[in-house]
Amino acid sequence: MRRFGILAALVASLFMVAPAFSADEIVIGNLADLTGPTGTVGTPYANGIRAYVNWLNDQGGINGKKIKLLRVDYAYKIPEALQTYKKFKTSDKVLAIQGWGTGDTEALTKMVAKDKIPYFSASYSAHLTDPKKSPYNFFIAADYSTMLRAGLKYIKDNWKESRAPKLAFIYPDHPYGKAPIPAGKAYAKELGFDIVGEENVSLKAIEATTQLLNLKKNEPDFAWLGGTTPSCAVVLKDAKKLGLKTKFLINIWGNDENLFKLAGDAADGALGLQAAAVYGDDVPGMKPILEVTKGEHQMTHFMRGWTSMLVMAEAIKRADDAGELTGPGVKKAAETLRNFDTGGLTAPITYTATDHRPNLSAKIYEYSGGKMIFKGTVELERRADWLGH
Repeated sequence: MRRFGILAALVASLFMVAPAFSADEIVIGNLADLTGPTGTVGTPYANGIRAYVNWLNDQGGINGKKIKLLRVDYAYKIPEALQTYKKFKTSDKVLAIQGWGTGDTEALTKMVAKDKIPYFSASYSAHLTDPKKSPYNFFIAADYSTMLRAGLKYIKDNWKESRAPKLAFIYPDHPYGKAPIPAGKAYAKELGFDIVGEENVSLKAIEATTQLLNLKKNEPDFAWLGGTTPSCAVVLKDAKKLGLKTKFLINIWGNDENLFKLAGDAADGALGLQAAAVYGDDVPGMKPILEVTKGEHQMTHFMRGWTSMLVMAEAIKRADDAGELTGPGVKKAAETLRNFDTGGLTAPITYTATDHRPNLSAKIYEYSGGKMIFKGTVELERRADWLGH
């Protein structure tokens, strides 16, 4: 009998499949940066995830199953993320993970694919949208490359002079900052921009005078800012001190309700890219958020965290309805989403088995007089040559 048991175990290991989850509790891992260099934007995002879980559990969970959210502050350190992932997989037995940064998400891509664990990240790196390379990765906003392209299209469409607009790129020397730059340069040339400079500014920067002086020589009309809100505020303040006439286009993690608090009137005129509603917007999906937060204003990053968990929960529900509450089942279910309505919190979400780009939509805001003024939405075509780039 003992030999038979050992033999059976060996055979079972050869044909191992992802575990099924049928208990009354669904365990979700959450890698969050609460205290690291992106903590100022990571904290509201993580709070949005947790708020949605609490709200959903109060509604009865997913088909009666409550979600257990395991939130870990990895402080934006890749080794900590890898160590936490191992725990999520082995002892915590998570069904899926809500992740955070680009460096750690890309470092985990092959692992989550091998382990068949759906991974919804706050990294919107285009590298994660091609299922051939990242089959278990998802997110709910247009990827960084798409948003940069959308911002450039908005600028070019509103450019009135006969000469080519001059463009510079400012970003941190980090996977998150570098991810969209090749795509941005290529599309800028396609649109007819004249690229005149490129500088690195750290996420922890306290000044950017040297980099801006380098750029000032070529007088760029526009500059892409690819940091987070604190580092972008530093750039804006130093640019004003140096008298730069450059108009800044700021990535999704570098502009929010705190920009005026940190940069003051140096933020005036800056353009910010967003992918979610602003707190209090008149959209159906805002109602439960207003109820949960009791009318206390939340940053736009909170909305995306909430929506990321909302979309993941929809995929889990569809998998459970199909009797496939496993990692592969959740992946398969996510890939059935077609123009999924998030209640207007984001553009509709679509994933397919061959394309994990949720949408190609970006909202443009201009900062003026202490307010975020909505300028419009740019919708780009779903070009095949942009998938994964």
